[in-house]
Amino acid sequence: MLLSPSNGSTGGGDTVTIAGTDLGDATAVHFGSRQAAITGNTATTVTVVSPAGSGVVPVSVTTAGGPSGPEPFFYVPPPVVIGVSPSSGPLTGGGTIVITGHSLLTATAVSIGGSSVVPTIMSDSELQVTAPAHAAGVATVAVTTRGGVAGTASFTYVAAPNVTGFTPLTGLTLGGTTVTITGTDLQTTTGVTFGGIAAAFGVISGTTVAAITPAHALGAVAVAVTTTGGSSTAPGTYLYL
Repeated sequence: MLLSPSNGSTGGGDTVTIAGTDLGDATAVHFGSRQAAITGNTATTVTVVSPAGSGVVPVSVTTAGGPSGPEPFFYVPPPVVIGVSPSSGPLTGGGTIVITGHSLLTATAVSIGGSSVVPTIMSDSELQVTAPAHAAGVATVAVTTRGGVAGTASFTYVAAPNVTGFTPLTGLTLGGTTVTITGTDLQTTTGVTFGGIAAAFGVISGTTVAAITPAHALGAVAVAVTTTGGSSTAPGTYLYL
């Protein structure tokens, strides 16, 4: 006999087709010690609804000729999602999201904010998906496996930043000057540069970031901020004296 599928949820309720020969007039189908409801039967197939169970159980079909030899059926526990990395990204999507958890090996679909994406199964504890485009805000991440659905994780879509200014406008070539950068959607800042050189920074709020200027040669340089939503260059330049 051949079971299709050969696995299902521990809560039962999966439609399973058993293919073989001499299966007509089946009187019972057992998953271990539990009997399944028969919903269809021909000489070569029996369709049933799996009962609840756990682990690996033998499946047998009973007809007037007696019970068949058993075939294994694997009960899959419900998935558990522990984390989503990164936890935020741009409205345009396109980035890779890594979903970690347990019992993910039989994942069949992932939904992010209601948009279905195809998962790449890396292991029983990791999935990778490409983020779809979405409006700004928090989107629920739901993972569907043969064992059920986990929908407790989230991914935040962040609008592109807009840097509107900074102060002071000048500082020494040795660096070390604290510069306050203002704008919008700065809360997920991942980098600040002065003339392309990375600066130490701290996020104060969604509208303010404080950065320490790195050392640089004399001259005027651009100030740029990168967030998980994108990048923005401030109007004007910072002058190294």
